[in-house]
Amino acid sequence: MTLETQTCVVTGASRGIGKGIAIELGEQGADVVVNYRSSEAEAYDVVDEIEDAGGRAIAVQADVSDLGSVEGMAEDVRRAFGDVDVLVNNAGLTVDRKFANMTREDWDRVMDVNLGGVFNCTKVFFDDLLEAEHGRLVNISSVVGQQGNYGQANYATTKSGLFGFTRTIALEMARSGSTANCVAPGFVQTDMLEDVPERVREKIVERIPLRRFAEVGDVCGIVRFLAGEESSYMTGQILAVNGGMEW
Repeated sequence: MTLETQTCVVTGASRGIGKGIAIELGEQGADVVVNYRSSEAEAYDVVDEIEDAGGRAIAVQADVSDLGSVEGMAEDVRRAFGDVDVLVNNAGLTVDRKFANMTREDWDRVMDVNLGGVFNCTKVFFDDLLEAEHGRLVNISSVVGQQGNYGQANYATTKSGLFGFTRTIALEMARSGSTANCVAPGFVQTDMLEDVPERVREKIVERIPLRRFAEVGDVCGIVRFLAGEESSYMTGQILAVNGGMEW
C-alpha cells in the first residue's frame, strides 16, 4: 500500500528520526511537509532528497512551541498541498540535568516543546485529521517515557505524557474512523546518541536484548505502517521499538 494523495506533516524533520520518517513517507508517494525550527539548510536537503526520488515536498519553518507559528505553518501547508491527512509529532529536545540541579526554566523549556508542541500541532490540524478519509496521528515518544532515565526527569515526563494524550485523542477521533497511535523508540543511532560517552553507550547496549542500537529505519517502517491504510483497525496503541527492553 502506498500513501499517494496523502499529505503528511512531520515536525522536527530536518535531521535524525524525523528526517528518516519524512523520506520514508515521500518514498511511499505522500506529499511531505518537512518542518524545522532553525536547521533550514538541512531541511531543504531533505526536500531535495524526496524530490530527487520523484516525490513532492516542501520545507516549512515553525517553532512548534509557539501556537501562532504553527498556525502560520498550517497556512503554508494548505496553500501547497491542501488539507492534512497524516501528522507525525516528532519534534523534541532534551535539557538533561540531575533533578537536584534542574531549574524551572530547564523543566519548562522541555515541556513547551515536547508536550506543548504536540498540543499545538494536533490542535491546528485536528479538524483535517477528523475529516480525512484515512486520518492518522502518530506521536513519537521514547523508551525513556516507559522506564525513566537518570538526569532526564523533564524529558521522561513529557514522553510518558504522550501515552495518555495519544490514548485520549484516539477515543475522540474514533467516531470519524481516524486513528492516533504512539511509537516509543529505544536508543537510536542519531547525532544525539553519538554525543553520549562510549562507556555509557556500552552500558546501554548491555540492557538491550538484541545487543544493538536501533537504526533510524527501524523506526521509520513502523511509522509508515501507522500512516497507511493497513493500520486502520489499530488506534490508541503504544508501539515499543526498543530491541526487547522491558518496561
